[in-house]
Amino acid sequence: MTTEVIPRTAQGQESAALARRTVEELLQRVQERLSSFLAAERARYAEVNERAVVAIDALSDLVEAGGKLVRPAFCLAGYLAAGGDPEDPGIVAAAAALEMLHISALVHDDVLDDSRTRRGKPAVHLLHATLHRSRGWQGESRRFGEGVALLVGDLALVYSDELMSHAPAAARPEWHHLRSEVMIGQYMDVAAAAEFSVDPALSRLIALIKSGRYTIHRPLVVGASAAGRADLAPALAEYGEAVGEAFQLRDDLLDAFGDSAQTGKTAGLDFSQHKMTLLLGWAMQRDAHIHGLITEPGHTPDEVRGRLLDTGVPEDVERHIAGLVDKGCAAIADAPVDPVWRSELTNMALRVAYRNK
Repeated sequence: MTTEVIPRTAQGQESAALARRTVEELLQRVQERLSSFLAAERARYAEVNERAVVAIDALSDLVEAGGKLVRPAFCLAGYLAAGGDPEDPGIVAAAAALEMLHISALVHDDVLDDSRTRRGKPAVHLLHATLHRSRGWQGESRRFGEGVALLVGDLALVYSDELMSHAPAAARPEWHHLRSEVMIGQYMDVAAAAEFSVDPALSRLIALIKSGRYTIHRPLVVGASAAGRADLAPALAEYGEAVGEAFQLRDDLLDAFGDSAQTGKTAGLDFSQHKMTLLLGWAMQRDAHIHGLITEPGHTPDEVRGRLLDTGVPEDVERHIAGLVDKGCAAIADAPVDPVWRSELTNMALRVAYRNK
């Protein structure tokens, strides 16, 4: 589904196009800010030692590979909806910080999930494990690769805070909350995967904490706060949590049924890593045999997919996504922002909830 809400009048269509174009232009500036920041860091450390730039190059590769920039986009939309000045470089720094934080999480996630690819390229830990093995270095190749990835992710985390230091001060309390919350959510996700017990309520809570709030809710509030409109936080929170859950559920469906060539990351990781997603939780409530298909050796992802389809749960998840999008959009229907931004936030909700990668 790719339906968008298009204002009926010519003036409304022009305003909507301008809103979208403004976000896209700012996202380009975010990309440029990330590239220039890392280039400056590389130049500084290249004078120290040739090995000192390896971690920076790993981050540059991920930036240049391109991502969806979902978190920066919602940060910018929250800022502009709140009446922020698009020429203020501080909001570009804030949005860049969110993307750098996300890159940190991706690098660490790939170690936790034993993912082989990211953004269409070998994951950082795999790339460096392969390098270690090919050069006959001392020690265990896997451990070396994972160690490098942990340090690269930590460097991105440090850089994210440096970038946010150039953002409006009013945005920083929400930023600090966002960072601690996503780490807690990540721990809960790891623990739930180890336990692998059917608990849909816990699955929804984890999805909300580690993804929904981190992806949409808090970036929106960071943006609105940067514009001096903390009063928008309640409406943006209700919108962001609903749409954020829809975003995560789409992620779960793409992991189970998506095409790696389109998503740019390893498919079926939720199965191999025993992630207790809402999709799997609901399915196992209907068919206990799915638990064994995932946890016992000798079963293929295709067997799991077939069994999931037989339960009818994927269709239920699609209906739940539609309900969450409706709930989120209703939350901003009366928000004190320009109607063009209510329309754009509605369109953004549809785009993230019905994406194919």
